[in-house]
Amino acid sequence: MPPGTVMELPPTQLALLHRISNMVSSRRSVDEILGEVVGITAQVTGCDACLVYLLDPASGEIVLRASQLPHAGELGELRLRMGEGVTGWVAEHKAVVALAGNASSDARFKRFQGLVEDTYEAFLSVPLVSGGEVIGVINVHHRDRHTHTPEEVALLTFAGEQMGVAVAKARLAAENARLQEEALEMKRQLEVRKLVERAKGILQQRYALTEEEAYLRLRNESRRLRRPMRDLAEAIILAEDFGRKPDDKS
Repeated sequence: MPPGTVMELPPTQLALLHRISNMVSSRRSVDEILGEVVGITAQVTGCDACLVYLLDPASGEIVLRASQLPHAGELGELRLRMGEGVTGWVAEHKAVVALAGNASSDARFKRFQGLVEDTYEAFLSVPLVSGGEVIGVINVHHRDRHTHTPEEVALLTFAGEQMGVAVAKARLAAENARLQEEALEMKRQLEVRKLVERAKGILQQRYALTEEEAYLRLRNESRRLRRPMRDLAEAIILAEDFGRKPDDKS
């Protein structure tokens, strides 16, 4: 190619790159991103089935998270250790495995009863990568024998690197949202605790109750009226505030 010449990509590949770019820059959830990963993989390979696994940082296991064929019972439940099966080998070695036929005869292959894909002939397994680290694996299955061309493998490997970034970004956003919700929940619980403590003090003073008796009365009334303790505590505090005289500063 002469210097300065710009290589023109085929329209299908150009459309694919646009689709991947849009996915990386989007704010979709992890499940939405994984659905897009399955769709892009099917577009690249023309496969009969696609499975996407993600690495669970807590357990170090590789977990099935998305599939082209329905696997409601296996999603989130089917797990592999690092190095286990072809999928675990790909995750451990950060390398591609392409089996054109009789895939189950490979020494690394591990069959799962619930996966009809394991009976298919051809198998291509590619790592999902983000920041140089494997965060998951894409498995591609063809029912019949299928020779994976270097172009197909290269394109899916590139897509796996780009899609890995999108998945990692979505997981980080989900984790941040979870932490924010936990912080808000802790704040709400603290506010409720303060209200309940103040309401208990009012009941103790008004009816000469012990702290435990005041709490039990508050809890029992909450159950009888089927109202949250927060609402009942707020009502007690409000009634106490309204009942005070204007010059009462206690």
